[in-house]
Amino acid sequence: MTDAAEFGRVVLIVAVGFAVAILSSRISGRLRVPAPALFLAAATVSSDLIPNLAPLLTIHDVERICLVALIVILFDGGMDIGVTRFRESLWPIVSLGVVGTFLVAGLLAVLVHALFGASWTTSLLIGAALAPTDPAVVFSVLGGSEVSGRSDDILKGESGVNDPVGIALVIGLLDIATNSGSSLGIAEDFALQMAVGLAVGVIGGLALGRAMRDLMLPDSALYPLLTLSAAGIVYGLASVLHGSGFLAVFVTGVLIADLRAPYKAEIEHFHKALASLGEIVVFVALGLTIDLGSLDLRSVWLDGLAVAVLLTFLARPLVVAALLARARLTRGEKVFIAWAGMRGAVPILLAAFTLLEGVDHANRIYGIVFVVVMFSVVVQGSLVPTVAGRVGLRMRQIHQEPWDLSVRLRDEPQEVGRYVVAAGSPADGVALRDLVLGERAWISLIMRDGAARQARGDSVLRAGDEVLVLGTSAHAQAVFEGGSRTVGA
Repeated sequence: MTDAAEFGRVVLIVAVGFAVAILSSRISGRLRVPAPALFLAAATVSSDLIPNLAPLLTIHDVERICLVALIVILFDGGMDIGVTRFRESLWPIVSLGVVGTFLVAGLLAVLVHALFGASWTTSLLIGAALAPTDPAVVFSVLGGSEVSGRSDDILKGESGVNDPVGIALVIGLLDIATNSGSSLGIAEDFALQMAVGLAVGVIGGLALGRAMRDLMLPDSALYPLLTLSAAGIVYGLASVLHGSGFLAVFVTGVLIADLRAPYKAEIEHFHKALASLGEIVVFVALGLTIDLGSLDLRSVWLDGLAVAVLLTFLARPLVVAALLARARLTRGEKVFIAWAGMRGAVPILLAAFTLLEGVDHANRIYGIVFVVVMFSVVVQGSLVPTVAGRVGLRMRQIHQEPWDLSVRLRDEPQEVGRYVVAAGSPADGVALRDLVLGERAWISLIMRDGAARQARGDSVLRAGDEVLVLGTSAHAQAVFEGGSRTVGA
């Protein structure tokens, strides 16, 4: 009974912690501070106020937790972008995600070495750890908003691509620091990891897409679990073959994003929830590893803030300006991309690798990276909407649609359309009987102000109505969303 009570106490504490973390998202919205900042800060302060919390997780435990969380976050991130949007911004994503990661790492290392007198090994490790942007923070800050132009897609794609690059770079530098690797070895390992990761991701995405469409499972709840297990298989297979498991998982998510498959909505909702859980877990776990009392004011806090300023206002903008000089983007989009490339869990995870390898000044590296991340998620993340407005980009919140009206069908529907009547469209202010949709199309349902209305011939549509159209109609989108007026005489 004592063991059961002790276990119940642990479950209670963990459950309350998760509930508080979830509810804090409302606080972050009011304070205009990204939720990851609250998770990280709360966990860090809690570990100092409650000394018994810190020993619960070792740095090895945190490393494994972060790796698992990044798998689900990157898989969901790939599904959020999709092939079409990724292809439209392919060059900016690849150039920033690959070349940009190396350039930021190198430039930041030179600045750290010149200004703080740190050794080249320490400077390079700090630069490499802080070079990649973080998918957890980027998806959290931009996930609930729509940003005009292509900057949103570029930032999300970059954060998915540059994580494998940053991880490979840090591991290679650690090999050199421990006298077991060479510069040529870093290049060879990097090329191998990227090639294998890309190949496994493509094969995994195609195979998973085929299974999602053709494999009939006895329960709808099994389809999200199938995709989750596939993400684990793709990551594990790529890692076993000495490739980048993170790149493989991200590519797989991208390839299945635009796929029409049974229970696709349920699969997307499941992975979105799992990625949100992973975001909470990773920042809380990382926060518990930080001892604020051990961070020296001069060598960690002040140097960390200086590095954050150099990275945010010098290194990142210079690299973005150079790599996107010929890209078909407005000046405002380039400025926004430079600002919204935020750091988060991945840089702290990479800094944790230095602790695990026991390199010189590892504690200082870890502390500086933590300070930079806190600056990034609090300052950069909070000012993202302000910067978007200043550079002329429209950034609006996506209103949630918590109520779902659905009909289950045995086979894939080929002739079903859902439209929202636009103001001034051919359907605005027109009765259903006067709409010309074709002989094989008819309106089966009208939703107005959250209420379902029967579709009658004398029903007059108005802007904002949602209509469900069954059958084939080549003019439906033009009728409801804009175009030439297609109504009866």
